[in-house]
Amino acid sequence: MEKGLISVDLSDLRKRHELLGHKSVNFKLPTVIRVNTLRIREDVLVERLKKSKVVLKKIPYLKFAYSAKSSFSLGAIPEYLLGYFYLQEAASQAAVEVLNPEPGEAVLDCCAAPGGKTTQIAQLMENKGLVVAFDNKSRRILSLKSNLERCNVQNAAVFLRDITHTSNEFGNFDKILIDAPCSGNYVVDPDWFDKTDINSIGRAAYRQYDIVQSVINNFANKNTEIVYSTCSLEPEENEFLIQRLIDDFNIRLLKVGVGLPALTNIFGKELDKDIAKCARFWPDVHRTQAFFIAKFKVGVRR
Repeated sequence: MEKGLISVDLSDLRKRHELLGHKSVNFKLPTVIRVNTLRIREDVLVERLKKSKVVLKKIPYLKFAYSAKSSFSLGAIPEYLLGYFYLQEAASQAAVEVLNPEPGEAVLDCCAAPGGKTTQIAQLMENKGLVVAFDNKSRRILSLKSNLERCNVQNAAVFLRDITHTSNEFGNFDKILIDAPCSGNYVVDPDWFDKTDINSIGRAAYRQYDIVQSVINNFANKNTEIVYSTCSLEPEENEFLIQRLIDDFNIRLLKVGVGLPALTNIFGKELDKDIAKCARFWPDVHRTQAFFIAKFKVGVRR
């Protein structure tokens, strides 16, 4: 055994989470909305929803996000159908704010459907510049296009493509979002512990690395800022993957600045100290779903 590694059964997923310093907690995720300023001014929508007896509380670390309580389904009211807001969990919104897309930039959203982050990117860009949105499932493309139309996104081009089998015919991108398919987490899926095992986590990590290396090799240059995110707690999909990118591509990590610092000692294994610049959202601390965010630029390959 490698010196320092913890001698435990790491296939016990609940035990793994305890070894990471956190316990699994049962709670109901709050409903969170993101005001869509491509359709309506923030203050106007807030006042309108309050008149409808929706209780709103601003989320301080996000620009347009509010927790919302109501006696009715917010996804069935006119304001939602008109695209005045998007139902989007708080930690999920943080990934796009870390990317910080700006008006006039060219941005790639690699795994875009159903469109929550794509519409958020376009909103922060004020519909100026270009958002290229990829997804590899035709059924999901339909929901992506529907949400883009509902939210008045006018600067997005949608493509049915797998990022790992796509050449770059678009030129340079200023920023790239890789919100990677992952193993998920127990907060959003009550059956997660029953249907997830160490092998499925490994398969997810393999796919994630394939996606990121395709982005680095084909779509990024030395000036491109890349945000990689998952809704997983598992180190194989997060810190261990980032360590591999440091080793293989000499990536330069940038400070994320929200959540808590990512881990640099996991199961007794020491990782690059710069990985602490990445961030984690822990369900037992933040009362959000699990989330991991890394931001980096590509260095000179070793």
